[in-house]
Amino acid sequence: MGSNGEHALESRLLKTGSERLALLGKHADVLMQAYTRDEVPLESLSDSALRKLLAARILWRPDEQSGVKLAPKVRELIAEMLADETRRHVNADVAETLELIRALVHSYREARSRGEHWRLEQQLMRLRQEVDDLNGRFADAIDSLWQRLNSDFGFVSQLNDKIRENDRAQKQIARLLDGLALIDFDELIELVGSDGGLRKLLISQLQQQLSHHYTSLREVQRRLIELMARFRKQQARSRLISGMAAFMREHPGFVPGNYARRSEVPGLVNQAAPLSAAAAPALDRNLDSRLLAELLHQLPQPRHTTQTVEAAAPAQAQESSLAAARQQALKQDVEHFYLSVIDQPQAEPVSALEYLHASPLEWPDEIWLFQVISEYQGLPRSDQKAFRLKQQESQASQFNHLRLIHDVELQLAV
Repeated sequence: MGSNGEHALESRLLKTGSERLALLGKHADVLMQAYTRDEVPLESLSDSALRKLLAARILWRPDEQSGVKLAPKVRELIAEMLADETRRHVNADVAETLELIRALVHSYREARSRGEHWRLEQQLMRLRQEVDDLNGRFADAIDSLWQRLNSDFGFVSQLNDKIRENDRAQKQIARLLDGLALIDFDELIELVGSDGGLRKLLISQLQQQLSHHYTSLREVQRRLIELMARFRKQQARSRLISGMAAFMREHPGFVPGNYARRSEVPGLVNQAAPLSAAAAPALDRNLDSRLLAELLHQLPQPRHTTQTVEAAAPAQAQESSLAAARQQALKQDVEHFYLSVIDQPQAEPVSALEYLHASPLEWPDEIWLFQVISEYQGLPRSDQKAFRLKQQESQASQFNHLRLIHDVELQLAV
């Protein structure tokens, strides 16, 4: 019964969709006139056709006072097909899409637990469509920003309009970044669990696509900031010129003075940095040799502390020798541990950490275990067969297969 109901629903959707697409094709001329005029020419439609278009949500009436208009989704569809960036409004709000993705993942896991393979494939297909739609909305929004940079900014004549357009684009970037920030990959990792297909779709692919969106948005924002700086510079120059023109209109007889002949130059004009004269001793002039010799004798002599050759030693050699001494001491302590295992009367396993804590040695646990394992691996094959090395380890987490070593037990092979 469930399978028949699903097929009936699919056939009903196909029939309804075909009827709606047929309506779009039948009244294409009227819809395009409504797109260009922003209102539907009712004289070109019959009452029955108008009722069908309103029932199909292709047309809508906002209120009783306003006329019949295109539905926003239909207008966006036409703008998308025509690449009309001035009328396309991209919605990049991801909160609703994320809620739908969570619901689809839960339905997918329920279908998998019940063994409903047909429903499983259907939910996975819907998940792919939602992820593709989410990425498509972000890509369309970024493409719309680039189109505005290449068209609206170039065809707006007034600088103030360009600055306002830039500010609107900056706010749209902020909204897109807020939408991207809603996608929490830690939550998605916990949601999909260990399912390989979902992890590839919602983690690896989505993360790669969002990284591309972040890169594109940074490039758009850099371009907007560069344009804003250019617009501000042009605005400052235009204000200076317009202010000078207004001053000349108020004072038609104004003549700029010759500032080069003034004894007191205004601070606004006198912006030149002072020149510092360069000087150098002339060694080829015999007349200045006596003066140069006196200046040379007046120079203070550097004072260096005397140091015997025996006391001088490079600091790095001392540090390296200290590290080598510690390494040799650690190696000797581990060798004593191996000798204590050999001296065990009944060849019982000995814990490396218990031996370390019971002895007066003060080595860190990790360094001690690392040296015990390295000493075993450095033995010849014949000597390794005389011991049994057992590592007490565990997995790092459910999704991380890294093995963590907690202790090492060494036993003499009998």
